[in-house]
Amino acid sequence: MGRNCSECGDWCYKSDFSRNQWDKGDGASRCKDCVSSDNYSTYQCGECRRIFNNQNELNMHMQTHRPRNVACPVCGDTSSIRTPRFRSGANAVQHVESGYCSGCLGQDNARRQIYDFARSKRGMGKYMDETPLLTYDGSNGGVPDFPYRCRECSKSFRQLSQLMQHQDQKHNNRRMLGY
Repeated sequence: MGRNCSECGDWCYKSDFSRNQWDKGDGASRCKDCVSSDNYSTYQCGECRRIFNNQNELNMHMQTHRPRNVACPVCGDTSSIRTPRFRSGANAVQHVESGYCSGCLGQDNARRQIYDFARSKRGMGKYMDETPLLTYDGSNGGVPDFPYRCRECSKSFRQLSQLMQHQDQKHNNRRMLGY
């Protein structure tokens, strides 16, 4: 039993295919030689010349080259316990949401501080969801359960840092808040 490899066109036995490739079916499976060959695309970092197997790995790596110069939106600090400086607006906002920010007086008040900050920023209105998803009882200091919404894909977020990371990773928008 066998079939033609979809890449090289050679007729190969079933044992010449990995199970994953064989299960793809006739006309879509590649033999082990083609799968393991070096004829695939690589992605190189323009700054340090490291090589990656796919675009996603390169994108994740490129975050290490971002400058660490973003200030906290509440206290203005550029350092935290975990990292010497914030690499992105999402990291700075996360600093507040986690309760480590001295300017927001603890984690309980942090969500309110970020919500007020986001509402005050020009251009954030398109990311704010004024429609509560559930009946709200006021226990979070007036902040709706999922106050942030991605305008590109309509996904809702509980925390601003989650929306910012989503925008950066899925829609290549790093500068939502002007960071």
